[in-house]
Amino acid sequence: MLTSDDLLQALAAIPVSAPVRAQEVTPSTNAAAAELAAAGEPEWTLVATAHQTAGRGRLDRTWSDVPGKALLFSVVLRPKLPPARAGLLSLLAGAEMAQAIRVTSGRHVTCKWPNDLMLHEQKVGGILLEASVANGEIGYVIVGVGVNLEAPKDVPEAAGLGENVGLLELLTAFLTRFARVYDAADSAFPERVRHAWLPLSDTIGQMVSAVTLDGREVTGRAVGIDDFGSLQLSTDSGEARVGFGEVEHLGTS
Repeated sequence: MLTSDDLLQALAAIPVSAPVRAQEVTPSTNAAAAELAAAGEPEWTLVATAHQTAGRGRLDRTWSDVPGKALLFSVVLRPKLPPARAGLLSLLAGAEMAQAIRVTSGRHVTCKWPNDLMLHEQKVGGILLEASVANGEIGYVIVGVGVNLEAPKDVPEAAGLGENVGLLELLTAFLTRFARVYDAADSAFPERVRHAWLPLSDTIGQMVSAVTLDGREVTGRAVGIDDFGSLQLSTDSGEARVGFGEVEHLGTS
């Protein structure tokens, strides 16, 4: 498992200095990071664990892991970013983790919009973004990342990278890549995210069916992402944008 010294070493590669918390078992790294953020801890505060007992994914789903066989961490960010653009951070985190995996393990991981990391059409990891917003401004954002080294047996279509991947090496590669692009005060941030995410996407070019949380279904070809991280679709009735919900890949034909 990652130790506190490991987390400090990873942050030093950015380089930043921030509080860290490393535990063998914790209910949720996102919940722990949110507590620290709410208490006023600074940007880049980092929480990691070897096993989550109440791990969470998008849409209130559970996140399962094999104890000691996954990279599980959350980082506190305090971006100068309009709340409507916070979703770009999830896309950026997914892209840079996919690149970090390629660099450290050679595994060809891709990004499925909005937050899944895919290996041979199976889910090997994911991103969970949670934000605190007050008076129209972001107080903090928690970026949670989970990557399987070994696939949980109770999760259908899950994948693992293999046990020869070094957790500290992978975390450090992610942080250095993410920090290089992350500068939310810059007006060019949306374009930088597109530049990072689009080449790694296995959603763009696909015919997809997107079901939003309000129950609407849109079918069309995924052609891009906008300045808010929404998926842009070309449909028979024109362009459609999907800001959240589920996306099913129907194929490229």
